[in-house]
Amino acid sequence: MCSTCGCGQPGDGGTRLTVVHAHDHHHDPTDHHHEHDEHGHDVEHGHGDGQDTGDGHGHGHDDEHGHGHGHDTGDGHGHGDDAGHGHSHQLVQETKTVLLEQEILAKNDGLAAANRHLLQERGVAAINLMSSPGSGKTTLLEHTIRAIGDRRQALVIEGDQETLYDAERIRATGTKVVQINTGAGCHLDAQMLTSGLAELAPPDGALVFVENVGNLVCPALFDLGEAARVVIISVTEGADKPAKYPYMFRTADLVLLNKIDLLPYVDFDVDLCLRQIAQIKPDAKILQVSATKGTGMEAWYDWLSRL
Repeated sequence: MCSTCGCGQPGDGGTRLTVVHAHDHHHDPTDHHHEHDEHGHDVEHGHGDGQDTGDGHGHGHDDEHGHGHGHDTGDGHGHGDDAGHGHSHQLVQETKTVLLEQEILAKNDGLAAANRHLLQERGVAAINLMSSPGSGKTTLLEHTIRAIGDRRQALVIEGDQETLYDAERIRATGTKVVQINTGAGCHLDAQMLTSGLAELAPPDGALVFVENVGNLVCPALFDLGEAARVVIISVTEGADKPAKYPYMFRTADLVLLNKIDLLPYVDFDVDLCLRQIAQIKPDAKILQVSATKGTGMEAWYDWLSRL
């Protein structure tokens, strides 16, 4: 289980990696996948309870499970002699949780550094695409792959909790794609990218787009070893998203404001959105695009060409 966000609960089926072959037009989602187990970590919870002895003498003891019990004397002077106080147990629990989070993130950062080194050695640029669900990541990728295919080979690692839907859409562009299904997990991590790259086998100099799980919180916490982070927000979402989810936008190298062709039909304050992004990440580059109409997409392609 991921202590940081609670995802990946034991029994959720675990992470599944699927290579979606370009020649397979009748792909069975149950075939050709590799199972990767995720390990859960339990956090011990302590508690204290009070008992009345009726003899006027308060005392405390530990039972066989290590729980302290404070006994009430009935005269208001009950006490426990060990960890029978609830606040002490809560402190221990919170300390263990924080240490576990730090351990998970430190392990992930080490794997991410190894991914980054390997990719840099081969001139491969990995782009971590992050957004809330429905922002248009997959549509953006479909148009991008078709537009830049003659300039630079682009491959994709798809991240979703379930289904091969997006991977099948990417496969239809003619490029190679690997699907990672996270089960109950709400983000990709560095180990998942390592596994995905092993199956994808990108050639030297390629672009690898990593479409992260739709979520504006946890994906920002986990370094994958990417060369750049791109956050996509669409005008069909609230213009206050950057203020509500600042850490996501603070980690962005580029922000794409997508679906601007819909601005005449939705209530979206562009100036407010851009102003919030600038306050959170002053040096973040912002491009306004419409993936479906092609508006602003050349600027996006130019940005990619400089990676």
